[in-house]
Amino acid sequence: MDFDVGARLRAIREEKGLSQRQLAIRAGVTNGTISLIEQNRNSPSVASLRKVLQGIPMSLAEFFASEMPETEKIVFRPHELVELTTEIQKRSKGRIFLRQVGGDLRNRTLQILHETYEPGADTGRTMLQHASEEGGLVIEGRIELTVGDQVEVLGEGDTYLFDSRQPHRFRNPFSEPCIMVSACTPPYL
Repeated sequence: MDFDVGARLRAIREEKGLSQRQLAIRAGVTNGTISLIEQNRNSPSVASLRKVLQGIPMSLAEFFASEMPETEKIVFRPHELVELTTEIQKRSKGRIFLRQVGGDLRNRTLQILHETYEPGADTGRTMLQHASEEGGLVIEGRIELTVGDQVEVLGEGDTYLFDSRQPHRFRNPFSEPCIMVSACTPPYL
């Protein structure tokens, strides 16, 4: 399924009655950045798109959400996980795939993700930071985790848990993909 990040951002911005300049000011980016994303001439990192969406405000999950059934679902099969980032980074190398358990998290206080970091993947030089706690488990491969000024390499079976208000970054400088399961409360993507 193709997802047009630029058209979606433009539609949401216009629905909220914001000009590109107004959204840029609210998000703390240049209006050129907004323009390039909307024209699909710039494929933003997860951190960059999240920063832009904070100016609306809107989570990544809401940005990528499709129509969800009204009944509360308890069990989710692999094909029912919501793709949050498949179309954010279209580079042939270093893609990040974040698949969320459940669709609409507005009434939830927990977000669970199945994450894949291809070789070269990086959440971005701009460190992530949000009012949450998060933890995870490396299922396969290795990942470099930076929290504050502490850098650790985690391998299969290693876990992490930290206060997400600390600047943090995930990076895969290795030759094999890294697969993880993570949880964040409250949800931030």
